[in-house]
Amino acid sequence: MKKISILLCLILSITFISSHAQQIEWTAEQIKTFTSDYQGERSADGRPHVSDALIKRLANVSTEEAWGFLRNKGYHNQFDAGWVIIGDKPLVGRVVTTQYMPSRPDMDDKIKAKGKQENRVGSPNSWPIDVLQNGDVYVADGFGKIIDGTLIGDNLANAIYAKSNNGVVFDAGARDIEGISKIDGFVGFVRGLDPSYIQGVMMTCINCPIRIGRATVLPGDLVLGKQEGVVFIPAQFAEDLILNSEFTALRDEFGVLRLKQGTYTPGEVDMRWSDKIKNDFLGWIKANPQKLQMTPAEFDDYMKERNW
Repeated sequence: MKKISILLCLILSITFISSHAQQIEWTAEQIKTFTSDYQGERSADGRPHVSDALIKRLANVSTEEAWGFLRNKGYHNQFDAGWVIIGDKPLVGRVVTTQYMPSRPDMDDKIKAKGKQENRVGSPNSWPIDVLQNGDVYVADGFGKIIDGTLIGDNLANAIYAKSNNGVVFDAGARDIEGISKIDGFVGFVRGLDPSYIQGVMMTCINCPIRIGRATVLPGDLVLGKQEGVVFIPAQFAEDLILNSEFTALRDEFGVLRLKQGTYTPGEVDMRWSDKIKNDFLGWIKANPQKLQMTPAEFDDYMKERNW
């Protein structure tokens, strides 16, 4: 009986995996399973939904601060560099993932047939755009292909921006750069530019785990894209990372100010602060509340847990 029970469980597990593997887009249940460390609000598709207010504040966080925070949490594979950047502002938002692979006719035919069954319209590389929501960043694993791997041109860029009011991170190429650059507010991180059009590539899944260079990315992660590169932030760390970075920025500004004024020595500022410096810092914050990006209540709560 025990052997029969084990066999039955195995069969049911295989059936479950097979049934979900047929989906082009991961189900909400699958996404929730892989992002279960996040306990906050979620989108209808199951992705973590970090608030717009926090995402706006994320734009002020430095790459180094975000990277260092995640490293301290044991997350060593959340950053990648080496991008051609389109646009001149930070890229921040919630991730929608897509995976592309070198085309294989038998597999590609089945994906297209499944898409038709799911009432998806147009070619497969347009399907991820259809699921974008306001504030999303379309992140695609295009296996680094630039020539004949141009996942975006000006037409798709306009469609993406119309849906998300945001940009993209494509481990692949881009074309029509002059047209893309005319889209006010669009920001893109791509591997290279080439005039070729996409061919020999197939879209294999939407909102599934993907690899972007040396980073592992899940749907609902936050993107922080700046000149150094792109950081992918697990949603469960978003609030703490932002608060920590904002506090560090305040601490650094205060320290530099007092060094310029000759109030303290570099040794005093760089070591664990004395009670005198701590109280001076808190007084400076009270006198300059406009410097807080967090609310005063958030600052007070943060200070209760802060280990100087």
